[in-house]
Amino acid sequence: MEVWEAIILGIIQGLTEFLPVSSSGHLAIGNAILNVEGNNNLLFAVSVHAATVLSTIVILRKEVTELFKGFFLFKWNDSTQYLFKIALSMIPVMIIGLFFKDFIEAIFGSGLLIVGCCLLLTSLLLTFAYFAKPRQKEKIGWWDALIIGIAQAIAVLPGLSRSGSTIATGILLGNKKESVAKFSFLMVIIPILGEAFLDIKDYLLMPNPTDIAPISLISGFLAAFIVGCIACKWMINIVKRGKLIYFAVYCLLAAILSFFLI
Repeated sequence: MEVWEAIILGIIQGLTEFLPVSSSGHLAIGNAILNVEGNNNLLFAVSVHAATVLSTIVILRKEVTELFKGFFLFKWNDSTQYLFKIALSMIPVMIIGLFFKDFIEAIFGSGLLIVGCCLLLTSLLLTFAYFAKPRQKEKIGWWDALIIGIAQAIAVLPGLSRSGSTIATGILLGNKKESVAKFSFLMVIIPILGEAFLDIKDYLLMPNPTDIAPISLISGFLAAFIVGCIACKWMINIVKRGKLIYFAVYCLLAAILSFFLI
């Protein structure tokens, strides 16, 4: 992988991890356009996903700090409850990762048709969330956390946006837009790190792993981190203003592009 390819794919990852347009779907489209084989960039994928986790922690550092301060008081306070709700939301995707990993990887290798179909589904979800006017809740409830977690688990499909699915689901359940956006970004930190750990294990077990130049890894990581910081902050403001319909249109166009690339 050339340095310029790593930078482009890092930018794509940084943008699409937070914007509701599917990072996996866009990486698949980007790989198809750049003719980069998926099996050759496993280590790179781990690197750029780690970069987006770091960007989440940087942008939401105030929220993360407050949560851990409250947790280490060892009392059943709002921070402790919030962290347990995040833990509850992670259960569905952990089940998928532990028991259906091979099945999901087979779907990822099935080409751009499934990507296009899932991008269409993302477009529909964002459209419903834009026009929905549910009664607003003050806090994300326990059932809400679980249902949002199920949406995240389903969004492992390539082309189905994780942030789009979780944010749209939270809004449809009546949660405040800014609150559900932050919850969506915080709930994915542990699953992404867990996925990265499993990918590193798979990489180390490969009989002939493909080497990637350190400069390409570093370039992709930095591009994903910098763009991820910008996208994370931008997305929270976009959700707060209720502008998800623009991304619904974009996902529709991206779906059409993926169909043309089949």
